[in-house]
Amino acid sequence: MELFGLDAPLVSFAIIAAVFLLFAGIELAVPFRQLSQPKPQRWVTNLVLFAIDTLAVRLLVPGAMLGAAVLAAERGWGLFHAMSVPPWLAVALTVLALDLALWVQHWATHRVPLLWRMHRVHHADRDFDVTTAARFHPFEIVLSMLYKMAVVIALGAPVLAVFLFEVLFTAATLFNHSNTRLPPAVERPVRLLLVTPDMHRIHHSARVPETNSNYGTLLPWWDRLLGTYVSEPQAGQEGLTIGLDRWQDDQPRRLGFSLRMPFLPGAQD
Repeated sequence: MELFGLDAPLVSFAIIAAVFLLFAGIELAVPFRQLSQPKPQRWVTNLVLFAIDTLAVRLLVPGAMLGAAVLAAERGWGLFHAMSVPPWLAVALTVLALDLALWVQHWATHRVPLLWRMHRVHHADRDFDVTTAARFHPFEIVLSMLYKMAVVIALGAPVLAVFLFEVLFTAATLFNHSNTRLPPAVERPVRLLLVTPDMHRIHHSARVPETNSNYGTLLPWWDRLLGTYVSEPQAGQEGLTIGLDRWQDDQPRRLGFSLRMPFLPGAQD
């Protein structure tokens, strides 16, 4: 699929790979928190899950979000094709609308037991670093993609806007899962515009009230507006326990266990 004469998926992959390597390098050089588990097995599990997720999307929904945007443009489907909106405004509104839609989806994965069974694979990681951003169960990723495609079609989202959103959203996910910390003087203003690692780390707390907060990925505004924003964890950033209380052992870093997690007993623990 081409955009401005370029292979859009290839360009997107190159940008995301560069962002991943950037934050992986920063974590290696100046990690904020010491990891509680050996890195090699965790990284293998998290990155293999990402590879399985990518393959599942390619096989089951090959067009993904960009394909949905192209289809909507060809058929004239969606809000922006039914009304006259300047292209720049359609792009800006699409980014805002998609980010809000994914905030709603994220909120739902914590509130709907069946969705939580899948999403807890992400939260079971007992450490918090750039590979945590890649740690999702393939069932969740496929369902998430179908939801995002439906939103793109309903909006009639421009292809360029979808491309920009995917790149920005994925880069933000890598950034706010990274084992880094901004200086306090930088953290405060940046957190007004973007979700930071300190803000999102709270969401990975083992304390349920903190797990059920800070759902944003790109923009921090939805949590502030909708009453789910927590500014600091009870135990402080250094004392925060990452993961789920039920699995504070070495099981989550195992690939087979991570793939079985949605089928294990207990929907909301």
